Amino acid sequence: MNWIKDFIPTMKRNISQTFGNDKDSKIPEGLWKSCDKCGSILYIPELKKNSYVCSKCSHHFKVNVTERIDITFDKDTYVNLNDAEQFNDYLQFKDTKKYKDRYQDALAKSDADEAISIGTGKVLGKDIVVAIFEFDFLGGSMGAVVGKRFTKAVDYAVEHNFPLVAFSTSGGARMQESMISLFQMGKTAAAVKKLKKKKLPFISVLVDPCYGGVTASLAMLGDIIIAEPKARIGFSGKRVIQDTVKEELPKDFQTSEKQLEKGFVDKIVNRKDLREFLDKMLTILQ
Repeated sequence: MNWIKDFIPTMKRNISQTFGNDKDSKIPEGLWKSCDKCGSILYIPELKKNSYVCSKCSHHFKVNVTERIDITFDKDTYVNLNDAEQFNDYLQFKDTKKYKDRYQDALAKSDADEAISIGTGKVLGKDIVVAIFEFDFLGGSMGAVVGKRFTKAVDYAVEHNFPLVAFSTSGGARMQESMISLFQMGKTAAAVKKLKKKKLPFISVLVDPCYGGVTASLAMLGDIIIAEPKARIGFSGKRVIQDTVKEELPKDFQTSEKQLEKGFVDKIVNRKDLREFLDKMLTILQ
């Protein structure tokens, strides 16, 4: 237990240096976060500066749409292109819970109003249109609104002659919308064709996790497909496949590193380096 004796004085010293020695001073809540990978205690303001990447082990923390915008775009350049959408429960779907109740729960738990947000702004001075999936909203699942918004992002890019960048993290098609959700695969693929016809770059960024109908459509249609380190990418998930084939799969199965090796991904880019990488690729492609 000697490590505890060494750890506690060091921790006290660090806290004292940061917040002072006043007995009445309190450590502000929400300033420290534990790394899911290595367990290191990280100072949140520094974590934000590091694009939500652990400074000890390079683990990429999950980020929401707002955080993705902040770390990707030049300051004060982002413009939201989302339309206010009306919820439609086309099938009056119910499993253990009604779809409309799940949707309301997602609205309450997430800052997003749907599983995708679209907008435009500048990255190192270059204009782009962006589509960002929000995994915390019903697992980033693709329904009618996702298809509609992605198509709108494409149309805006075509109209203004801007490249499109998509950040995809999703569990796949939204089962509560049944065939309607599957139609969005064809709809988004057809939209991407408009970009290619206009010779506008489409860069697809795969973020952990990226599965199902999103992987099988827009996410794999980029002119350049890049992924964050250790991202899980596939159609069916590893556990589903293991339960089906009754075999243990390799530890690196479906990781971005394995997908790079097999040719499904063009490049793995650390989130800290993404802005510079996008700038370089857009300079080449435009």
